[in-house]
Amino acid sequence: MEKPQPFLSIPNAIIVGSLIISISILISGGIIKIGSRTTGTQANTATVSPSAQPAAQQASPQPTVTLAQVKEVFNKSQVKLGDVNGKLVVIEAADPSCPFCHVAAGKNPELNKQIGSRFTLVADGGTYVAPVPELKKLVDDGKAAFAWIYTPGHGNGEMGAKALYCANEKGKFWEVHDLLMSSKGYDLLNNQVKNDKTKSGDMADFLSGVFDSATMKTCLDSGKYDSRLTEDVALAQSLGISGTPGFYLNNKGFAGAYSYKDMESTVKTALGI
Repeated sequence: MEKPQPFLSIPNAIIVGSLIISISILISGGIIKIGSRTTGTQANTATVSPSAQPAAQQASPQPTVTLAQVKEVFNKSQVKLGDVNGKLVVIEAADPSCPFCHVAAGKNPELNKQIGSRFTLVADGGTYVAPVPELKKLVDDGKAAFAWIYTPGHGNGEMGAKALYCANEKGKFWEVHDLLMSSKGYDLLNNQVKNDKTKSGDMADFLSGVFDSATMKTCLDSGKYDSRLTEDVALAQSLGISGTPGFYLNNKGFAGAYSYKDMESTVKTALGI
């Protein structure tokens, strides 16, 4: 009877051992990188990375800015609503493709739930109050001024931002904003249009229910707002905003998708109520 052979002969064992040592050296030197396994939930089709978590979770420090600086950004912004000389001036720096901007907008409840229970809307049995609709109410009631500026927090929102500029021309900022911040808008921006200028027709068609498609396509194709993206980023940076969403209520900063409950005391103090 033939004797069973050992699993590794001595020459083979030497070869395998050498390979293991070589791979270990490559890994330790950073040439081969092994990513850690994540257990987070994907938001629709976009991965939410830890670095994108709002400051409510990361507690990142806020820069010190003055009310005069906030008003200067308001005055230089393309999208601005209300009286800058009122008691409360609100700045939102956002990216229409950013999952946490959608969370703060409150128009994509499915995404809120996917990201985590702390962001589940009150209407869905949670405790989160999306801040943007509440801030809009203040603007509509003449209690606050509001400016929206673009910052590339997720990377696919350039076309969406330009659509908002175009809509603002005709007094349709909120109508277009709310549609872009829906589940369908999120999918359109992150999986279909992205920043592709040749997809302006797709964007215009998507918004046709709230904005004339021919007017929107003409505006997008004109390139009139291409440089505005860079200008808005510079405005955000002047306030120390580097992620999205970023809010300032007067000179109080909120870096991330805070619940309106966290902002309410600042609002009341500003309005004297």
